[in-house]
Amino acid sequence: MQPISPELREWIVAQLAAGHSVAALRASMHAAGWRDDATDAALAEVERAALGGAPAVAAPAEPAGPARTEMPGPDLEGAPLYIDAGDRRVQVLQTVQHPRVVVFGNLLGGEECEALIAAARARLARSLTVETKTGGETLNVDRTSEGMFFERGENETVQRIETRIARLLNWPLEFGEGLQILRYVPGAQYRPHYDYFDPREPGTPTILRRGGQRVGTLVMYLQEPERGGGTTFPDIGLEVAPVRGTGVFFSYDRPDPATRTLHGGAPVLAGEKWVATKWLREREFR
Repeated sequence: MQPISPELREWIVAQLAAGHSVAALRASMHAAGWRDDATDAALAEVERAALGGAPAVAAPAEPAGPARTEMPGPDLEGAPLYIDAGDRRVQVLQTVQHPRVVVFGNLLGGEECEALIAAARARLARSLTVETKTGGETLNVDRTSEGMFFERGENETVQRIETRIARLLNWPLEFGEGLQILRYVPGAQYRPHYDYFDPREPGTPTILRRGGQRVGTLVMYLQEPERGGGTTFPDIGLEVAPVRGTGVFFSYDRPDPATRTLHGGAPVLAGEKWVATKWLREREFR
């Protein structure tokens, strides 16, 4: 059975508290790639905890704090169809207000996608996730891709794309983490999760010393699979198709489920999916 993570428990509690029905949550989890047995077990666990008077999710050790007012994101005043990103004219394909989600077209060229894949292929390893209990990294059964990181500005292609992203999202280049490349083979996925660092965890202060909280994520599709592999947002019923050269950006103004930025990578059903991910911090990332 798929493991039930603390983030999933927290999401279920938050959705129930917001008035969503169990049936609606079951449908969202199914759309995000959760099997029926895992869905039923997660919902039952939260329900048992509520009936027993015990909290299903531990209370935060500290408040998430007020929402940030200065955030990364494209200038969409006037509802433009295209945005000048310096060396490229990027399309605006879709927008969502809450959470703030923007789907871009023509974000990367075919040659850029191939260059990133070629440079990354020999350096792939089983993907890790940040371990907020210690501040390090660890294997996570919820994440079954392979990946690697480029250092910021490591080569000409990476540097050009990072400069484009900084202009497109109006966020300093030095506030970005290194570009991560991920490869998903059939069956590989990344179950629903949040990208911000949980302020309740003991390792979070160590992580934040490198550049503060994450405030935005840009996922760019380098190679599209034959079937499956969409980026899902269970809270809002959105799935973004992994079309090569396009990307999806979303931001979160505080580390809290209220941002509605729970997201995941649906299982690849056929072919391979390659993506590049850029995480943005609130200050310079070192």
